[in-house]
Amino acid sequence: MAHQLKFPPEPFGTLLGYAPGKVAIYSSHYPSANKAEYPDRQSYRSTLDGHPMGYKWQCVEFARRWLYQNYGYVFDDVPMAYDIFQLHHVTRLADDTLLPLRAFANGSLRAPEVGCLLIWAEGGEFEVTGHVAIITDIGPDFVRIAEQNVEHAKLPEGQHWNRQLRLERKPNGRFQIHEQFSNTRILGWMIQTQDDTHAQPPTKRDYSLFRLNSRVTNQLGQHTRPWLDEANKIDAAFIKAMGGHRLCESDSDAEHYRYFRMSETAEAELVRATNELHLMFMHATQAVLNDDKLLARFNIPKALWPRLRKSWENRRGQTVTGRFDFCMSDKGLKVYEYNADSASCHTEAGRIQGQWAKAFGVQEGTDPGAALAERITHAWKNSGAHGLLHIMQDNDAEESYHAQFIKAAAEAAGLQCKVIKGVSSLRWNSEGRITDAEGQVIEFVWKTWAWETALDQIRAECEDDDAHPNLRHAKDEHSHPRLVDVLLTPEVIVFEPFWTLIPSNKAILPILWQIFPNHPYLLNAQFQLTKDLSKQGYVSKPIAGRCGYNISLVDKNDQVLNETDGRFDEQDQIYQALWKLPEIDGYRVQLCTFTARGKYAGSCVRVDKSLIITTGSDLLPLRTVEDEKL
Repeated sequence: MAHQLKFPPEPFGTLLGYAPGKVAIYSSHYPSANKAEYPDRQSYRSTLDGHPMGYKWQCVEFARRWLYQNYGYVFDDVPMAYDIFQLHHVTRLADDTLLPLRAFANGSLRAPEVGCLLIWAEGGEFEVTGHVAIITDIGPDFVRIAEQNVEHAKLPEGQHWNRQLRLERKPNGRFQIHEQFSNTRILGWMIQTQDDTHAQPPTKRDYSLFRLNSRVTNQLGQHTRPWLDEANKIDAAFIKAMGGHRLCESDSDAEHYRYFRMSETAEAELVRATNELHLMFMHATQAVLNDDKLLARFNIPKALWPRLRKSWENRRGQTVTGRFDFCMSDKGLKVYEYNADSASCHTEAGRIQGQWAKAFGVQEGTDPGAALAERITHAWKNSGAHGLLHIMQDNDAEESYHAQFIKAAAEAAGLQCKVIKGVSSLRWNSEGRITDAEGQVIEFVWKTWAWETALDQIRAECEDDDAHPNLRHAKDEHSHPRLVDVLLTPEVIVFEPFWTLIPSNKAILPILWQIFPNHPYLLNAQFQLTKDLSKQGYVSKPIAGRCGYNISLVDKNDQVLNETDGRFDEQDQIYQALWKLPEIDGYRVQLCTFTARGKYAGSCVRVDKSLIITTGSDLLPLRTVEDEKL
């Protein structure tokens, strides 16, 4: 975003000067950008030596480029500048080595250093995004910083910094940097160092606050009366799928009044974990796409590897929404997997559980899914989609209400939307483009299908691993577009992007463990069953499985605790440490968090009488309550 100026702005892309190391600083005055030179979002991508730096000419792009040109390392992609303060590593691009990155709060006993990152919180002058700059010089009572996207004015001759801020050295030995804008707040500085003295300590966690519990609200016959809005398309589709005004499938009347509770501390931990894990999965995705041996683990036809890498390069930031599956208990918080490609449960979390609370008289706490629809709408606004969005779904009742929920969020973002069930109505036009039944060209698609579904079609046709997929086109006689034709046609932009197939594949889990060994949110995961896993118990999962199919839970005594069948029995397996879901009032309870553009957007619980959550498991309401009321 453009900020308030002290000087008349130079046109977008104008060279304003150089920071130390001869790193160019450019004007980021977006209103003056040449639309012919920058016709779309992709044209704003900044790369250096083939490495993505960010978007021209934002603060994050400059900071990453400055670090690369001076030190050879960069920080990972972040949704917003303020998210940098939560990172723990930078990557040395020459060999993909992770180097520690420490955060020091403004007011720390550790002094800022030349070359470190200075991070601002969201708000005021840096509304929505926060800000990042490079400290280039330090004096007795000042620091000088280089930055982009604040003042789009040329630097004076010989000056290699943009602004000077006051540095206060307090009597107690602490260092405080004061911003000149009254409505902003500096979080602190980031230093690449092994020394963590005075660094922000890991958040102390009271794991007792991670225990969920359930309550049963007053039973006044609410479940016998209509409580959803039948005039609303989302609610109507949900009522049809559920066979009435109900949130769970239970035959017990009492269970329609049950809801689960988590503490504010637990929700804060879910926010932190979701945001951090998304970045970790992105880092692992980059590692996979950089290494053919790792990518071969994912059972993706080689002919599609260039397309995957192109998708990652061009559309890394164009995600809309995904879902993490967690186990949370007084033992801690562990992630099971990331459904970054094709997720579900948004309707229940983002709409139905809130309406249930109103209808059933539950007023305690807050609804942790209340902002989900709004955050997905914000994601659509920043997705690059425009005009008409085709929402493609299978002829499935659950997919119908899920499609309506996403449709409403996209329409709130200004998109026109049309829902298509199946692909039988699709046609080719005379120009070789795929159209819907009314002849409207399909350009942007959001799908309920997983990318693996399209790959299954390709695998059936490509016995040779190097064979190219047989995509149909308008010249094929008597042919209609198939799902694979729609999803892999270059003229169609699909959400979620093709690269999300990588973080959604269970093969990412052993790679994450290798990159981030013993990370507190991760479970030990391996491609082969190891002695360590056998000793503690393990879960075997198909690398591309979905819906809880073909999972086996085996305890340390080699006893099978639970297993499911399904259509993924011939897939390669990964092995993950056994970490059983907590049992709460007869239910095994799994926490789910949703992302919007890679950031936490809401949460819910899924429950089952068994240890494995499947597509048939119930979703019961969740409330967030104050710690002392848990």
